[in-house]
Amino acid sequence: MTTVPHGPLPARAPGAAGPPAPVGREELLARLESVLHARGRALLTGPAGVGKTEVALAAAARAEARGETVLWLAALPADRAIPGAAAAALVASVATTVTRPGPRAEPAPAVEDGPAGIPAAAAPGGPGTLPSGVFASGVFDDLPGPQRTAVAMLCREAPIQQGGWDPIALRLGIARILRTLTSRGPVLLVVDGAEFLDHDSTDLLRFALHLAPPSLRVIAVETPEPYGDTHGTDAPEPGGAPGHPGRAGAGHTAHLWVPSEADLLLVPPLQADEIAALLIHHRLPSRMAGRIHRASGGNPRLALAVGRSLADARTPVHHAEALTLSGRARDLARQLLGAAPPPVRATLLLAALALRPSATLVRRAGRPNAEADLAAAERAGLVSLAEDGSLAFTAGLLPSTLVHDACWAERSAGHAALAEVVDDPVEAVRHRALASDRPDEELAAEVTAATEVARRRGNNALAAELALLAAESTPGRDGARRIARLVDAAEEAARAARADLAMRAATDLLARDASPTDRVRARLAVLDTAGQGLTDLDDMYVHAMEDSEGATALRAAVQLRLAVKYVLADGDPERSRTAAMESAALAASVGDARTAAQALTVQARMERALGTADSEPVLARARELELTERPLGIRNAAQILTIRHALFDDRLTDARDELNALLPLVQRRGSVEDAIELFRTLAEIESRIGACAAALAHAGQSLALTLEAGLSPGPAWYALALAETAGGSLGRAASYARRSVQASEEEGDRVFLSRSRYALGRVQLVNGDVAAALETLRRVQTDERAQSTVDPSMLRWHEELAEALLAHDAVEDALALLAEVRPVARRLGRSTVLLGCDRAQALCLAAEGRTDEAAELLTGTASRFAEAGLPLEQGRALMALARVERKRRRRSAAQTALHAAATIFERAGAVPWLALATEAPAGELPGTATGGDEAPTALASLTEAELRLARLVGQGASNQEAAAKLFLSVKTVEARLTRIYQKLDVRSRSQLATALRP
Repeated sequence: MTTVPHGPLPARAPGAAGPPAPVGREELLARLESVLHARGRALLTGPAGVGKTEVALAAAARAEARGETVLWLAALPADRAIPGAAAAALVASVATTVTRPGPRAEPAPAVEDGPAGIPAAAAPGGPGTLPSGVFASGVFDDLPGPQRTAVAMLCREAPIQQGGWDPIALRLGIARILRTLTSRGPVLLVVDGAEFLDHDSTDLLRFALHLAPPSLRVIAVETPEPYGDTHGTDAPEPGGAPGHPGRAGAGHTAHLWVPSEADLLLVPPLQADEIAALLIHHRLPSRMAGRIHRASGGNPRLALAVGRSLADARTPVHHAEALTLSGRARDLARQLLGAAPPPVRATLLLAALALRPSATLVRRAGRPNAEADLAAAERAGLVSLAEDGSLAFTAGLLPSTLVHDACWAERSAGHAALAEVVDDPVEAVRHRALASDRPDEELAAEVTAATEVARRRGNNALAAELALLAAESTPGRDGARRIARLVDAAEEAARAARADLAMRAATDLLARDASPTDRVRARLAVLDTAGQGLTDLDDMYVHAMEDSEGATALRAAVQLRLAVKYVLADGDPERSRTAAMESAALAASVGDARTAAQALTVQARMERALGTADSEPVLARARELELTERPLGIRNAAQILTIRHALFDDRLTDARDELNALLPLVQRRGSVEDAIELFRTLAEIESRIGACAAALAHAGQSLALTLEAGLSPGPAWYALALAETAGGSLGRAASYARRSVQASEEEGDRVFLSRSRYALGRVQLVNGDVAAALETLRRVQTDERAQSTVDPSMLRWHEELAEALLAHDAVEDALALLAEVRPVARRLGRSTVLLGCDRAQALCLAAEGRTDEAAELLTGTASRFAEAGLPLEQGRALMALARVERKRRRRSAAQTALHAAATIFERAGAVPWLALATEAPAGELPGTATGGDEAPTALASLTEAELRLARLVGQGASNQEAAAKLFLSVKTVEARLTRIYQKLDVRSRSQLATALRP
């Protein structure tokens, strides 16, 4: 038994803000606090490892932050056999929580025993000297003698007399202790592991809680016991006296209250995106969050175990490899499964072997009590049962562990039984193949035929599994046929985006005497399923190049993959362009229009990045080839690149219309990667065009598909960061941008690393965190220059960095950056890039005191943004205009501009921008005048950077502290402070603080 009065809870002053909720538990924690406020009793329940205790800890920490007393009881399995263990722990918890006011008395050298063997200090009327122990707290002073005696026996601070303690006195004593404690203020009691409470303690606590006042609130945390009592007998020994220490603890058949007295709150598993946040919170790799979510079923404990096993792997686990499910992760799965009785485990094994498990199927396969067994497993949180009897394991780690730990004979018998009862011939063939451990050409041919059926049905995942099974069932003496089937299996896995199966097939093939052509085809399949994670596959490219020597078509295919790698993993668009050009030429020489179109598409993308005039002509050639040879998908196709070029050029309506026309086709017949690409691009377009709700929806769909497919979530998180910045929450936008940065760094994806840093820097700038924004956007500048990116429309970081420099009082640097990008934008015809530069240029003019010119430029810029169909950018220009108008002493004009911006943002559903437009503008403190055209306060003369520094110094920061916080040198701080003093006509920090007061 563990008692934690303040235990793991951090010490907080009363009234301090409570800690944040555990990842993914904000809504549940709010519900819990609402239930406690309304009813005072709550039961948190759910499977082991789902995070019940974390939620209770968060609730306790918030209660403690409010100044409430928190009592924490953590019961252990052994406590069930110890009568009164939890009640004694509660008394000890109260004693250590509450201290007697006033000076502590010195302990007497010796203490005589009072009545019934109780120390005199604990007995009624005893001397005032306090012994060490539970009675050292004043909360026990008012207990009548019999109650003190019973409590002392319970806590083993007095000998237990023959016949045990007085049960009535003990009940009343525990109740009085809690009432006395609550008289001093609100109390929250948390009982963690309530299923392990002994019978005596349950009875005592139930009685005490029944009499307790409303100011005592209780959270019980309980893991259900689906298989009945597994801890021993529930019956007391015959003739056992109440309170007798020799009596075995009764089972958990009684509860702390009747069900109607408390609300039951089920703690659900985390969603895939929440698992990603959990991994990041624990500093674990997040790039495989989708696969970890599938393996863990959203169980945080399992997810962290899998994440740690991946982090501890000697070599990084690639997307194309199976997850490392050994060590702690596998042991946790065994613990969850180990509580199940043998019959239940046997039933679960059959379900794990089935392709579409159901209670009926498992019963027909030889488990007559399947329904009862599966119902018990559902109560344990191992499976979920649908109304039609179909079932699914709650975590992928559970069936894999069942199969992993079963011997070959058990697995073979299970598959053989299932083959006899399934109603689908394709599934029957699959089970017959898995039941056999001997290669059989006749069986392999049947599996090959079943693969074709699955492919015609559109079940690419099953087709990929069957193709590999057919290859593995082919006799070794027929090596050529086995190799051919392995090649087919690898390519089938690539079509299904099953990276693990592609790697298995390729590994088997590469260990055999396969031809160079077959080796290249297998390696290309692995590369095509690698997603963004191309960094660790260098050997694949090297060997593919060697094996494609002399095979023109294959060399073209390899060069195409290299072109993609050079830009994604290496950040080298020039080298990528060269490889793409070579691939297109080789493919055209052998009449491979499809590969040529793909290569020209990559070349066009690189020409655009490098700022050449060849981009559109090359893309047009790729589109022509696609008309003659339809591409296998839209990802990396000329059609989707045409749409992205329209996005870069802000021809957003055209881009959206083309994508919406593609959507039904992709949803019916496209691959997962196609759907991800489409939804992500839609989200980017809608974020820019001001369709904020649609942007959030499509970005969410892109992320859900990405995590489900087990691909790197970096690109989808980037799209969500943009969508949240446009119409969601700036806090969530920053969180998604940081996740995208981390995932892109883990994958070595240079393209999306720059994009996600840009998204993060933009949010930081909008939030007013100028120092962080400046650092982030400067890294984007470094990355983009290292990648030789010239076209400023592909990632619009220039205008954001210019504003960050300006806000940091680096006006000259901002002007130099704008002067650098303007000629390029004019040469390439990027008109809306020039508009963004105009907004930043106007703010520079205002900083130089040329406010009339700045206002005129911003008025025109806002109008031209509106003509371009960019409402959010129009609103930003109007907000900048409002700031300039205040500097011009035209506050009515400033309010008009802000009102116009707010109207635009409200119409677009741009929630964070609307909030910014309706807040007090920068440079205006609460209490300053807001109406008319009256003269501005002296504070209005400060730049934003000066105002930030003034506030820091006014709050007591030293020059060194301010320099560290603002990422400035101390000399810069000193110079800026001199200007602030001159503008505000102050001579000291105290006068500065006075000037800043409203």
